[in-house]
Amino acid sequence: MIINREPHRIGAGFPVAILEDTVTVRAHGEMDLVTAEDLKHALAEALRHASPARPVLVDFSQVTFCDSAGLNTLITARITAETHGIRISLTGLNHQIRRLLEVTGTLPLFTTSA
Repeated sequence: MIINREPHRIGAGFPVAILEDTVTVRAHGEMDLVTAEDLKHALAEALRHASPARPVLVDFSQVTFCDSAGLNTLITARITAETHGIRISLTGLNHQIRRLLEVTGTLPLFTTSA
């Protein structure tokens, strides 16, 4: 069940969908120094509506690249979420993003799915 029918559009257009059982951020394009601030705002919006019973899901299926700026934004949001007992899960990771998480040792910080 969707609580808000139209996802919020944050910054350059990362939609945040507030559902009954999850809050989803739909990332797209490149996650780098240029877009990290937009991702930060979308994740902050998602965390405002999340709870331990309503975790955040970040959908990376439309993301083509992620660098350290995007990764830092994810880690910062994860730290904030953890202090409130909220889980952030990642889905739709391509090979480059999964490899970035593996090489940096940050993959275990997130629940991931295909």
